[in-house]
Amino acid sequence: MTKIGYTLSLCLSLLFAQAQNLQAYQLYDSSGVAIRFDQMVQEMAAADVVLFGELHNNPICHWLQIELTKALHAQDSSLILGAEMLERDNQEALNLYLADSIDQKGLDTLARLWPNYQTDYKMLVDFAKDSGLTFIATNIPRRYARRVYKQGMESLDSLSEAELAFIAPLPMPFDASLPGYQAMLEMMGGHGGENLVKAQAIKDATMAYSIAQSLEPGQMLLHFNGDYHSKDFEGISWYLNQYAPDLKVLTLSTVLKSQVEKPTAEEAVKADFILVVDEDVTTSY
Repeated sequence: MTKIGYTLSLCLSLLFAQAQNLQAYQLYDSSGVAIRFDQMVQEMAAADVVLFGELHNNPICHWLQIELTKALHAQDSSLILGAEMLERDNQEALNLYLADSIDQKGLDTLARLWPNYQTDYKMLVDFAKDSGLTFIATNIPRRYARRVYKQGMESLDSLSEAELAFIAPLPMPFDASLPGYQAMLEMMGGHGGENLVKAQAIKDATMAYSIAQSLEPGQMLLHFNGDYHSKDFEGISWYLNQYAPDLKVLTLSTVLKSQVEKPTAEEAVKADFILVVDEDVTTSY
């Protein structure tokens, strides 16, 4: 082989090897060390609550959620599932579906399902149904969060006892100085003021209260929520510490990067586990 031919062959080999090493995602711990999926599962299996902070339109998140659900269920048959994407006043309809008393069309009619439910969340609910698992609708009905945003927390004072049952107990703990809430205000240019933050907080509080209320000793709950609701150990995680400080809570945060590479020190400490996803992965909407 000529020198030019050898060089060309070597370059093609290197390019092929690089192509074979393409990764769509990588898991890391909070020290920025790459870990295997099974290692993460073993650590999560010792928790009472796992908060999976997703990007709602990211297919890697949704694929990993079902794989994690299957793996944790194999470790612990008492696993419970819960999700931001289902609101507390839809629990009855969800229970009917889980019990096979209504079909998917019935659930579509009775519950307010997200537009991407069929592609991104149905498989989780169906796994619970097929495995006989409890699935908790944890979020506040959106009409009450919207009411807080427009009229303030005092607007909830006129709700009936039946309506208040869908919300975390009032008055709820609230700390407007938490960095996540402050970042929200900055991002919105101050628009909405404290009511904007309180509307977010009452979602976080209600999800945390739902989780704490649903857990029995010896059970673990895997919860699916937008990353904003649990990253930096704020949001749901902060409220769980108010309602049930003895629970062992682990969090996963999703980060997009131009290459699947080690998270920065700032990114790594956002959660107990970091899911780094290549930003070129196509989104579901």
